[in-house]
Amino acid sequence: MKEYKSDKLRNVGIIAHGGAGKTSLVESLLFNAGATTRIGRVDDGTTITDYEPEEIKRKVTISAALAPCEWRENKINFIDTPGYADFVGEVKSVLRAIDSTLVLLCAASGIEVETEKVWKYADELKLPRLAFINKMDRENADFYSVVQDMKEKFGASVLPIQLPIGAEETFKGIVDLLKMKAITPVSKQGSQYVEGDIPEDMMETALDLRQKLIESAAEADDELLVKYLDGETLSDDEIKLGLFKGISQAKIFPVMCGSAYKNIGIQQIMDAILEYSPSPEASCVSGVHPVSRMPIERKISDAFAAMVFKTTADPFVGRLSYIRVFSGVMKPDSMLYNASRDKTERVGNLFTLRGKHQEALTNVYAGDIAVVAKLQETVTGDSLCEKDKPIIFAPVSYPKPMYTMCIEAKNKGDEDKIGNALQRLVDEDPTFKVVKNTETKQLLISGIGEVHTDIMAERMKRKFGVDVLLSDPKVPYRETIRGSVKVEGKHKKQSGGHGQYGHVWLQLDPLPVGKEFEFVDSIFGGSVPRQYIPAVEKGVREGLTSGILGGYPMVDIKVTLYDGSYHNVDSSEMAFKIASIMALRKGALQARPALLEPICNVEINVPAAFMGDVIADLNGKRGRIQGMEPVGQGEGVIKAQVPMSEMFKYAIDLRSITQGRGYFDLNFSHYDEVPGRIAEMIISASKKEKAEDH
Repeated sequence: MKEYKSDKLRNVGIIAHGGAGKTSLVESLLFNAGATTRIGRVDDGTTITDYEPEEIKRKVTISAALAPCEWRENKINFIDTPGYADFVGEVKSVLRAIDSTLVLLCAASGIEVETEKVWKYADELKLPRLAFINKMDRENADFYSVVQDMKEKFGASVLPIQLPIGAEETFKGIVDLLKMKAITPVSKQGSQYVEGDIPEDMMETALDLRQKLIESAAEADDELLVKYLDGETLSDDEIKLGLFKGISQAKIFPVMCGSAYKNIGIQQIMDAILEYSPSPEASCVSGVHPVSRMPIERKISDAFAAMVFKTTADPFVGRLSYIRVFSGVMKPDSMLYNASRDKTERVGNLFTLRGKHQEALTNVYAGDIAVVAKLQETVTGDSLCEKDKPIIFAPVSYPKPMYTMCIEAKNKGDEDKIGNALQRLVDEDPTFKVVKNTETKQLLISGIGEVHTDIMAERMKRKFGVDVLLSDPKVPYRETIRGSVKVEGKHKKQSGGHGQYGHVWLQLDPLPVGKEFEFVDSIFGGSVPRQYIPAVEKGVREGLTSGILGGYPMVDIKVTLYDGSYHNVDSSEMAFKIASIMALRKGALQARPALLEPICNVEINVPAAFMGDVIADLNGKRGRIQGMEPVGQGEGVIKAQVPMSEMFKYAIDLRSITQGRGYFDLNFSHYDEVPGRIAEMIISASKKEKAEDH
């Protein structure tokens, strides 16, 4: 692919709810631009951007994929993004690498949950948006209803610049409201089309909407507004200029329509991107100095600076880093400074990817996107620059993982492989986390949802040859006592020769929650010699690791050694340690033992309409509501404390209750006593599991 300067580049992220037709649209865009010779189909598994086996199997986009093409002497870097909620991290990464978005809506389904979310993400970054109402040929397609819904949800700045001619089976073309022409395909594949007169029954609507376009274009530019208010007619070029300004400032959101499947309206999308989407030429990005943290701005003509917005782990090629160049020029066979990690990286060849197909690049100018293989230290979110002119860009804000599973190797001998494979996947996906729970001895993986963790398990097998099993995590229960007791422990063994003798009296008292353990030596008169007292404490500590109810660690217990006896010949550290364990276990049984469970602080963001249902569900999970507060735009936050055991699958429950609109954050708070009936079930299950293990 030839070199393109900044003014000839466009970076467009294609975002939408799953099923709106993003991947099919990319196929049609690439075909019309001459980048491919045929249009692939999702159902056949032949698309350019859905090439991972997991994507072909499920028929959904999982990873954001680059799809550059050349159109009218310009280069457009399209990026196809996932529309499924579990892969929102990919969307968030891409939004930092692009200059505008193409928001897809299905003409039959209209605005769906992820449409609302991605629109909100683009709003936060003030990204220009072009909307395309796809599937106009589908049953129940209704362009005007979708536009009206968009106006209600996204504001009056939503403006059609095209109208569909017909709908469903009769859909045959579009009306361009700027040219005031009807555009209809003349070939079956839609790549050839003719311009003609607008159907008479559409003329009144077309004129009315064109007038609204002219008004919006005039409002976006002071000079045009004066001219318009003076009653002068604006030329087509002036209307386009006004629209360009309004769209670039995210104040006007033009709406187009068509069918990716029938290849209608596709070339007009690329024309609109060149006419209305900003090139990176005038962009200016902000960052900070890595040492002084002083703010810095970079224009495209400044020293080289870039950001890694995506990383993939390929078992054959190694790590692939997707890099958006913000300023300067990136050259092959050069050294780059990673300001985020204070490391220098060697860059070999530069290339772009169209799906998985590589195409070599030479110089990569500001505004372009390149892919580099085998960077050793660099991961997603890192800033690359010149060492003497360092800058760090703000990290991407990713949602926290909400769904946790235990992971273990299916085959013995694969334990060592798991760690390496998981680390590679963590490098790939910032929303995927791995933690070793020291209490339950389990390796835990966390993702956005169930599909996310399932796909990670599939990738481990395919990419790294590790077969794994996923299961529900164990809850790190604990045990304590509720009463005080004095108890004797005596270990005495005479079997000829050296015997064993240890004898202690211990007092067990409950401590306040969170105090863990306290050992007090109250021996007077040497009933237990000083050299054996550390052995007593050691025995008590060892005994606390496995409680008498379900074998869980015992906590919040004060143990006082106040009496005992010894034998001049037979006493030993081991004998006193054993005696102490015996006393502790006997005493714990007598001191009203209780089972404790971890309680979590939960903050749940939900639309106000679902707050009642969410609270009712939390009450059913033994949750205690701490408070509720509005956070604007019809949303509220519910704060609650809920047992950890009820929260492992909560991501699924919340998605179901809120139709995918709710999300939550969870942190450990404290331990609390488990209600009697539930405690009996937990203890019974624990004893059964231990019996099976033995």
